[in-house]
Amino acid sequence: MNFQNTNKISKVVLSVGDESGIGPEIILKALCSSEIPENIDFVLVGSKKNLQKTYAHLKSLGLKNVANPKNLTVHDLEISLSDNGSKLSYGNSSFQYLTRAIEIVKQYPNSALVTGPICKKSWSLAGHQFSGQTEVLAKSCGVKNVGMLFTAKSPITGWRFNTLLATTHIALCEVPNKLTRELIHSKLDLFKNFCNTYTDKPTLKVAGLNPHAGEEGVLGHEEKDWLNDALISWNEKNRDIKLFGPLSPDSCWNSSVKAWSDKNAEKHDGILAMYHDQGLIPMKVIAFNYSVNTTIGLPFIRTSPDHGTGFDIAGKGIAQSQSMIEAIKTAIEMNNNSRLLNTH
Repeated sequence: MNFQNTNKISKVVLSVGDESGIGPEIILKALCSSEIPENIDFVLVGSKKNLQKTYAHLKSLGLKNVANPKNLTVHDLEISLSDNGSKLSYGNSSFQYLTRAIEIVKQYPNSALVTGPICKKSWSLAGHQFSGQTEVLAKSCGVKNVGMLFTAKSPITGWRFNTLLATTHIALCEVPNKLTRELIHSKLDLFKNFCNTYTDKPTLKVAGLNPHAGEEGVLGHEEKDWLNDALISWNEKNRDIKLFGPLSPDSCWNSSVKAWSDKNAEKHDGILAMYHDQGLIPMKVIAFNYSVNTTIGLPFIRTSPDHGTGFDIAGKGIAQSQSMIEAIKTAIEMNNNSRLLNTH
């Protein structure tokens, strides 16, 4: 994937996420990175007071490459923290930052949204019953068919590694019942549209649900009962796509490992995983800090670092900002690709 930087983007809006985590730290570190293109209009949505406090603390720890909030545009939302800054309070404020950031992005054509990490439990305690930011985005935009796509650009080969999830934030025991022919077709449609922005004849792979993709019904019946036929019927209507699967999940990503590190390795454009951890484990192992979460199917580009709030290291100044840097770079690259925007 080689998106061209044509300076079309008008604004990148960053919601800081849960302020009791590492979100503010990695944002201030990322915005000071030489990897971030110049002349980009950034707007941070969060508490300016907290960002200034974070900046002062990081400087006191001896960190030098940290952006000063005084030099940034901050849409200041000072939301009262009850109960001395409980999870409930931080959950409520992070939810409000996200909803306001979505409103701002909608106001500016060619703008993109980058979201900091949030805590789903804190959202629940605050009464916001969403399983993640992806679900809030879908509802806010009135879009039913969205996809949680994880993407990473290899610093070794320049190849972009894409994994799309068929199901997202649900319990593992619920996955088999959520998977249907219609769902698989809708996700493959999204995947095709995304890949068609940079190649006319994408190669896609689909992981099976069961060990060894069911071993012809011996280790699970979903592949034999309906998944095989679902892939065949979709491919018949999309003959420009090279589609492989369902493949044994334990070896499905082997080719991704090779493509990530070897310029001469055979490349593919994406893999559809059946459930969250099936796709995220190889993604994080292979791409590590370079993986980015992006929501496809929205009317604007949204990315996020591929990690959580890091409560255990918050305030220590040791949080890695590479995934946030990649999230910002990816948002800019994707937003500057007009073909991609036309598919959203």
